[in-house]
Amino acid sequence: MKKSYKRLVLFQCVMFAILILNSFISNILSEYNIIIFSVAMLVLFKFLLGFEKDRNRFVKDVIFEVSMFLIFFLLAYYFLGIFIGFARTSNYYTFGGFKTFIIPIALSIPLKECLRYMMLKKSEGKKFLIFITVLLFIFLDVSDPIYYNKFADSYESFIFVALTLLPAISTNILCTYISINSGYKPTILYLLVMELYQYLVPIVPNPNEYLSSIIQFIVPFILLYKLHGYFQKEKDEYTPRDYSKKDYLILALPAFVIIVLVYFTSGYFKYQAVAIATGSMVPTINKGDVVIIEKFDNNVDKLKEGQIIAFEYHGVLIVHRIIRISEVKGEYFLYTQGDANNAEDGYPVTQDMIVGTISVKIPYIGLPTVWLKEV
Repeated sequence: MKKSYKRLVLFQCVMFAILILNSFISNILSEYNIIIFSVAMLVLFKFLLGFEKDRNRFVKDVIFEVSMFLIFFLLAYYFLGIFIGFARTSNYYTFGGFKTFIIPIALSIPLKECLRYMMLKKSEGKKFLIFITVLLFIFLDVSDPIYYNKFADSYESFIFVALTLLPAISTNILCTYISINSGYKPTILYLLVMELYQYLVPIVPNPNEYLSSIIQFIVPFILLYKLHGYFQKEKDEYTPRDYSKKDYLILALPAFVIIVLVYFTSGYFKYQAVAIATGSMVPTINKGDVVIIEKFDNNVDKLKEGQIIAFEYHGVLIVHRIIRISEVKGEYFLYTQGDANNAEDGYPVTQDMIVGTISVKIPYIGLPTVWLKEV
């Protein structure tokens, strides 16, 4: 075995030892410690083996291919959210949110991917060394969850395997493949988007644990398959691609659709899209229709009898018609009724309960959402 290979194996053994300590004895790589650890490993690597420059003829094209994949994945994922529902994310645009979540991810990913690339370059295509590198980075991703997971029963073990281990395996196989063929820049882009988008948007699709595990496991393999076809096609006769405005328009249009989709479903903006789950407003609004709610501006004078409004009652969003409005000592009370109901609602709607007024109806496109919620 070459001397450089022995040094690489020694370096990997040191990393494995630290990760074993982190997983089973004391959690030493949480939050910013993982950044310190990655920097220390890069310094040690340079001392033992030296660095390689990231020079690859495919890098620009692969970044474009990865960008296209990420945009179309998010577009498909948010369209799926129309059927499976959305969950609001916490407000991470705070000092605590940036410090605890966004900054550690944004700093640790480039450091880890540079380290992965250096190790793969020093492996010089040796399958055994590449395999050890993949195992090492899988272990790095699951080390913290191993420490915090009690594995008290088979369900906890299943959740760990499905939601943590399997996605870590598929993601690291993908990143290793990309890094070998086109360097670390495309892998940094892929991981930053996949890890950070959930902290930067107000809502995210809300799949159950089983569907989430399937998505997280399969998506990296889809991109791997796509890039494998690209590399097989380009390696023999490669000519650098000349990117035009049309190419960037291909990226911009679906990205714009994602923004519009998030805008209409988040509820943070003037308009909000909601699927109707009951038939209380038939025939005006049918079960499975999607209505666009224009948010209430606290001006009760604009509301009139006969107008359809959306309001919250005990945490449930209800869309019914105003049948009369009364005022008592400056406070307004709205009485509502569903068009299909024989009697008015048994409670008045106060100003603080009103979400907005219904301006547009889109027939039946919300049926899959309703069906999934009823299962």
